[in-house]
Amino acid sequence: MTEKHITCIVCPIGCQIIVRGEDDTVLSLEGNQCIRGEDYAKNEFIHPVRILTTTVRVEGADTPLIPVRSDQPVPQEKLMECMDLIKEVSVTKPVLRYQVIVPDILGTGANIVATGEAL
Repeated sequence: MTEKHITCIVCPIGCQIIVRGEDDTVLSLEGNQCIRGEDYAKNEFIHPVRILTTTVRVEGADTPLIPVRSDQPVPQEKLMECMDLIKEVSVTKPVLRYQVIVPDILGTGANIVATGEAL
């Protein structure tokens, strides 16, 4: 059996939740103060995901980098692979906010979008 200690980030309380289970089955959960914390901890135990934030090179701009992020969470196990792909990407100005820089990165369904502008 695996035991994972998770700090819930759904609300400001920050419950310390202990989840016990095997593979993708949660057997017990304790420490949450609400149902949202229970859902968060179960998902975090079974399949953790994260929003990916980083930068991309911009050719011909005053600033050499532009901030980007995923428009939806990416599976945690794919984060480093996504970063390896993104570090090879460069764009040319103009780049507009929310412009898709890398569509459907690694088949995750998440687009990497600009969060800044380079005009």
